[in-house]
Amino acid sequence: MTTLRKFHAPGRVNLIGEYTDFNGGLVFPCAINRGTQVTVTEDVSGIALSSEQLEFSCAVKVAADSQPVGSEWVNYPLGVMVEFARLGFTIDGYKFHYSGDLPQSAGLSSSASISVLTAFAVNALTGAGLSRQELALLAQRSENNFINVQCGIMDQFVIAMAEADFAIALDCDTLTYQQVPLSLGEYRIVIGNTNQPRELKSSAYNDRVGECQSALALLAPLTHAEQLAHVSPSQLEDHGHLLVDRVVRNRATHVIQESDRVKRATKALENGALEEFGQLMHQSHVSLRDLFEVSSYTLDCMVDLAMNTEGVIGSRMTGAGFGGCTVSLVHVDQVDKFIADVGREYQKSTDLEASFYVTTATDGVKEMQS
Repeated sequence: MTTLRKFHAPGRVNLIGEYTDFNGGLVFPCAINRGTQVTVTEDVSGIALSSEQLEFSCAVKVAADSQPVGSEWVNYPLGVMVEFARLGFTIDGYKFHYSGDLPQSAGLSSSASISVLTAFAVNALTGAGLSRQELALLAQRSENNFINVQCGIMDQFVIAMAEADFAIALDCDTLTYQQVPLSLGEYRIVIGNTNQPRELKSSAYNDRVGECQSALALLAPLTHAEQLAHVSPSQLEDHGHLLVDRVVRNRATHVIQESDRVKRATKALENGALEEFGQLMHQSHVSLRDLFEVSSYTLDCMVDLAMNTEGVIGSRMTGAGFGGCTVSLVHVDQVDKFIADVGREYQKSTDLEASFYVTTATDGVKEMQS
């Protein structure tokens, strides 16, 4: 068996700007130094997909009308291949074996990593010639249409487009973006994995989408906004009385204020105002906890412990929530103590053992040297 190609896609951590992506708002993620790899080998019998880490191994037939199969994870690469088939490209005669060190169901975009990775590999193997941005959009379509999770573009975009030592300030409506130097000085990005698997169901995510759409329908006639995140904080103050339902009002308040927080956080970073950046991160967590209601006891516990630890200037949940990971900015001299102290107190409070990853901003999806 001849190895043809090897490819790698990172995970991502979103520093600020949560649940704004499908509302046409702003986000500020970077790729991380953990990810997913795929090794592609020749196979004359069709398409085979496997992964010990994700516990799937099966042969599939790829066509424009292919349907999801039994294993949850196998549908992420399969859905991407179906999108290529719908564009008229034939994928046949390969084995795809996936591996990596990206924790699953932790809010670090393991699903988008495998989707963008597959898209990039298939693009290279078929000579389809799609751009990185087109591959991100294709991977998003796959999750929307094949997996039936109405996610925004953030995860796929940053995994496809990231550059080392930069975060991406992305407008999820227009896809205009800026590579912003991640100049954190004496501070480091520390991801804390609660090791409470995310309990996010597609129904819970899609409920949030529906609630945001309800808010937009009520605000649009007076604000002329085409996306909820386009409503300004002042417009929300003027017209928020239209949002009679408390849940809908809270969802809208989070989205509108969160998108504005991304603007302020990006400026703070560019101006070297790291403490302001950290304060905005924590404000984001409070909003996600109280207004968007996507946090959890374990996430709140870890963030509270972090914010009461020496050397920490900001901490928040990251990703879709309901478990998963936090992200904190920790002074380089305090990183080891932070991991030891927060880990110890977290275990006392939750009976769970946390995992910590000190990460740097890395490049997006790429082909690896054989």
